[in-house]
Amino acid sequence: MKIAVFGNSFLKEKAPQAGHFLSKLQSLGVKLLIDETYFRFLNQNEGAIEQPESLIMDDHFSADMALSLGGDGTFLQTAMMVGDKDIPLIGINMGRLGFLADVTFEETDELIADLMSGNYHIEERSLLQLFSNSSDLTFNVALNDIAVLKRDTSSLINIKVEINGQFLNSYQADGLVIATPTGSTAYSLSVGGPIIVPDSNAVILTPVAPHSLNVRPLVISNQNEITLTVTGRARNFLVAIDGRSSMISNGEKLVIRKAKYTLKVVKRTNSSFFNTLREKLMWGADKRV
Repeated sequence: MKIAVFGNSFLKEKAPQAGHFLSKLQSLGVKLLIDETYFRFLNQNEGAIEQPESLIMDDHFSADMALSLGGDGTFLQTAMMVGDKDIPLIGINMGRLGFLADVTFEETDELIADLMSGNYHIEERSLLQLFSNSSDLTFNVALNDIAVLKRDTSSLINIKVEINGQFLNSYQADGLVIATPTGSTAYSLSVGGPIIVPDSNAVILTPVAPHSLNVRPLVISNQNEITLTVTGRARNFLVAIDGRSSMISNGEKLVIRKAKYTLKVVKRTNSSFFNTLREKLMWGADKRV
């Protein structure tokens, strides 16, 4: 098995654990391709491992599986590197919440056994793709969400939304989040959006601090094309694609469609989205205990 490894290069206290885990994979005959920056980070922070099969210098690589060591942010960055390569991705949570990277470090021994025995399944997650004439957009595919937002403390922006060419609404708000089911537990949830199970063929439109109280989140099919035209007093506004922000000029049209490819996510056989919801959101937890 050949595994491409990416990790968080800021969690210095986690480097020895990560190094131990990767060394164990190597001892079992797994060939590792490691992101160059992360490999240097491990060597400098007591997480040194044997020389890997190769170092990943850019997004041109091939592997049987990709591994993300970090939190959900690292998982999103790894998903960006995987792109349309059709490589299954698994995340080990070395950060905080871990909705995407949902394997805890305490479960890594069981994870290794599952990977070696093929005791896992693959989930396909839909992605959103943004089309724009802006030259500032260096990456245009989102696993979680695409958000249009006002800049800093500027006044409200006006976001005109059309669905398949039909006018839906002009949102007077701080912004609008367009999320996948995977991203329903991220930014969209924090601004009042619904939770959607990952295999739903849906897209969520959730306004950020709308000026009108009767404006509510909307769930539509991901077969629809969404067109946004943003205007306001400022000359430009922000577009955040899975947290990576770019500046877009006032009045420019943005078109959002379902991407033509999916991200394959590795899940252990006993893994369940509903278990993750209960654990991460502490549903049913009694704070008196």
